[in-house]
Amino acid sequence: MNFTTPLYKLNPLTRFSDKAENYTKYRPIYPTAVIDKILENLTSPTQIVAADIGAGTGISARLLASRGVNVIAIEPNPAMRNVGIKDTVSLIEWKDRTAEATNLPEASVDLITCFQAFHWFKPESTLLEFRRILKSQGRLAIVFQDLNRDDEFTKVYGELISQAANNRPPTDFSSKIEPVRKSSEFKYIDCYQFPDKQQLDLSSLIGLVKSISFISS
Repeated sequence: MNFTTPLYKLNPLTRFSDKAENYTKYRPIYPTAVIDKILENLTSPTQIVAADIGAGTGISARLLASRGVNVIAIEPNPAMRNVGIKDTVSLIEWKDRTAEATNLPEASVDLITCFQAFHWFKPESTLLEFRRILKSQGRLAIVFQDLNRDDEFTKVYGELISQAANNRPPTDFSSKIEPVRKSSEFKYIDCYQFPDKQQLDLSSLIGLVKSISFISS
C-alpha cells in the first residue's frame, strides 16, 4: 500500500465513477452545527452565493440550499454530477468544472465550501483559483469527517479499512489542511470540531465501504 502519492495525481476526475450510487445512499449527512458555523456572521443566506467545490452527489449543496443559499455546485465527475442533478433542489446550479479551473467570474462568490473533497485538489493552483473567485470579505470552509477511534467498533472498522486501502489519504485534519496553512492566499484560519454519529445496519455499512474511493469495488 502506498500512502504517499498526492491524491490529485491518482485520477480524481474518474475515481468515483463506479461509486456514485453508494455515495449518495450511504455517506453521512453533515451535522446542522457545521452549516450553522459556516454561515455564522455572514450576510442573510438568501444573499449568499456559494461555490461548493467537489460537490459530489450534492449532499452538502442541498444542505446549503435548504438554508436559502444560492449554490454553484462544481463537480467534474459525470457519474457523481448526474446523481446530484437527479436529486437536486432549487437554488443549486451544477457545473462541469474543476477546483483548479472553475470558470467562475473574479470576485463572484461570498463562500467557497469543500466537503470531504479538498485532498483531491492540486493545492497551489486550487487556492489561487479560490482567491480569484472569492470576494474580498469572503469565506473558505473546508470540512472533513473523521472516525471516533475512542469507540471500539469504530476503531476496529478504521483499522480494517486501512488494511484494505489503496493509497488512503491522511486521517488527521491538520495534514489535510496543511496546504492552506502554508499558503499566502488565506491568512485567518479557525478550526472547529463537531460530534456526529451515523447508525447503520450491515447492508448500509457495506454500502458505505463501497463508497470509499480507496477501497476496490
